Amino acid sequence: MDIIFVLLFITGLCFGSFYSVVATRLPNNESIIFPGSHCTNCYHKLSWYELIPVFSFILLRGKCKKCHKKISIEYPLYELITGLLFAFSYYIFGLSIMTPISIVVVSMVILTFISDSKYMVILDEVLIPSLILIIILYFIGYGVNFTLWHILYGIITTIILLLVKLWGDRAFKTESLGWGDIKLTFFAGLLLGVKLGVVYLFLGAFIALPYGIYTSIKKKDNLLPFGPFLVISLLILFWNIDLVNNILNFILHLN
Repeated sequence: MDIIFVLLFITGLCFGSFYSVVATRLPNNESIIFPGSHCTNCYHKLSWYELIPVFSFILLRGKCKKCHKKISIEYPLYELITGLLFAFSYYIFGLSIMTPISIVVVSMVILTFISDSKYMVILDEVLIPSLILIIILYFIGYGVNFTLWHILYGIITTIILLLVKLWGDRAFKTESLGWGDIKLTFFAGLLLGVKLGVVYLFLGAFIALPYGIYTSIKKKDNLLPFGPFLVISLLILFWNIDLVNNILNFILHLN
């Protein structure tokens, strides 16, 4: 197995653990540095061996060492998913500038998925650094003209979706799209171009439809975080691949 593949997987595990902290603390206006990692129930400060991504959860049997309260399965899942997506980026793009670009996109996707699904917040602290990194990598890999064109695509796509939002707000007499979703649109246009940048919104809505129906029936409310579905749509279109075949081949590559 390629050593870069393994290293990216391990790196993704570690970053996935950090992303869980960032996406949980920032929406609550908490520092991502202090206090250190701790049990949210008894505030037991975690030792180094309790912070090993995925493995600590298994060794501790999913419980806090001190108070024995169950640890959410979300933490090792986000760690594992981030590790796999980092490695998957390299599997798709190999040794090219697109691999670090894909890793930045994956990082934004994970962070936004967590923050918006938990708190219905799409963090500027995540989007802005991600956009800056993408633009820098575009400039390094493809030059000034390519970068400027893609920035323009982002602006045009944002204007189009902003007009859709204004129409939707007026037609439905409620907020049809959040401003965080509009900001995500610039990211989509920058990465995908104008046509796919518009398609990503409708694909996100299609992906969200089953959950939206379930929520309206079971919870009797219309509050639906759209960001998690938009970032999934963005990742699918950005990779622009036959997902089924590539995921199957990726799994075989792990063996």
